[in-house]
Amino acid sequence: MSNFVDRPRYLCALGGAVGTLKVLPRTIPIIHAAAGCGGNIANALNGSAGYLGSGYCAGQALPSTNIYEKDIVFGGEERLEEQISNTLRLIDGDLFFVVTGCMVEMIGDDTLSVSRRFRNQGYPVLAAETAGFKGNSYRGYDIVLETLFREYVDVSSVKDPKTVNLWGVVPVQDVFWMGNLNVLKSLLGQLGYRVNTFFGEGETLDNLKGAGSASLNIVVSDTFGIQAAKVFEEVHGVPYITVPLPIGSAGTERFLRTVAAALQVDEAIVGQVIAGEKARYYAYLERLSDVYNDLDLQRYCVIVGDSNYAQALTGFVADDLGWLPELVVITDILTDEEQKLVAGRFGGFASGIAPRVVFDTDAGNMSRHFNDLWPRNRSQRYYDAFSPAFVIGSAFDRDFAEKLGAPHLSVSYPVSNRVVLDRAYAGYAGALRLTEDILSVLVGNR
Repeated sequence: MSNFVDRPRYLCALGGAVGTLKVLPRTIPIIHAAAGCGGNIANALNGSAGYLGSGYCAGQALPSTNIYEKDIVFGGEERLEEQISNTLRLIDGDLFFVVTGCMVEMIGDDTLSVSRRFRNQGYPVLAAETAGFKGNSYRGYDIVLETLFREYVDVSSVKDPKTVNLWGVVPVQDVFWMGNLNVLKSLLGQLGYRVNTFFGEGETLDNLKGAGSASLNIVVSDTFGIQAAKVFEEVHGVPYITVPLPIGSAGTERFLRTVAAALQVDEAIVGQVIAGEKARYYAYLERLSDVYNDLDLQRYCVIVGDSNYAQALTGFVADDLGWLPELVVITDILTDEEQKLVAGRFGGFASGIAPRVVFDTDAGNMSRHFNDLWPRNRSQRYYDAFSPAFVIGSAFDRDFAEKLGAPHLSVSYPVSNRVVLDRAYAGYAGALRLTEDILSVLVGNR
């Protein structure tokens, strides 16, 4: 009997595609699937991403074919054509994107041909096959990007040396994606570059359509958006680099120096940006020195998150907060090669900390992994307690934190116990917000 995942921390590929499209400006997702798919996805996206809400023409108002038994028996292409026609007629959008569920792909509906007929008539309609069995939210994100890069972004032989594209921060799945993209865009802007983030504040479809003229693609991930970057390079001839999500001083300096080296930015400019940001960063942190020492706010820490957040949070708590991250649980479904690559990011911290890194998607296994690391108290005379402690994870990890008697902060998806608007944790500025949030939990009951 195969294993099942208790309380998965992501949706299926269709859910990831819908989440990506719902935050792309002026874009209307059209679901070709059974009615239950759209409803379940809407509830998971809106309620588990810091109360994101529906937005324009999304949530329960998403256009959907809502196929039923007749369509399963005789095929749903005619129903899809009807739905696309009605959506074009009734909804004000600049791009319409059809995404598919499991049933219609299992019965063999040719969704791509149906959408192509509309595109041949001049309508801005794209489609991608995003059945849930193809993977999780991250795969849906990649599929959407690959389709956009192949079929929507204009091919340009002229490259702008001062424009770059940035992705790898997965919308909605990263609950703080909007704020994080804004922070990274601002940092690269200080180096003198225009940045297309596609899903950030103030972005338009024109930015996406003209992205083929960029000189470099920056993928802020070791695992998400990599295949899309390869497609972009193949179609548009733009090279890419991968850099980890930066949180805090050390991580953000590495991010800036890596990007600057790829763009051949003058060292004096890079140094000036880093020095200015660090001066501001440490000026604020200095204010915490008294309370940090007087209240003894150092902690053991357990971190639970995807491959983007796990390494970034571990580096931050170890090198910036001076905490002891003993256990890190990475919740993605990754190949052996990807796991090896991600695990390599947990060495070389300035503090010398080397946490135990575990790859497991199942929220129910947290206590087992912790007990393997830290033996239980069996009433022995002397016991080195895992205390005081703190758990940084998702809303699913509150129960585990309670068992440890530790405070908890939800950072990784799902986040259903916080409201998130423009908050960011990336960069220097984001690390200040994260420090505020973590330490506010500790002093909140005083």
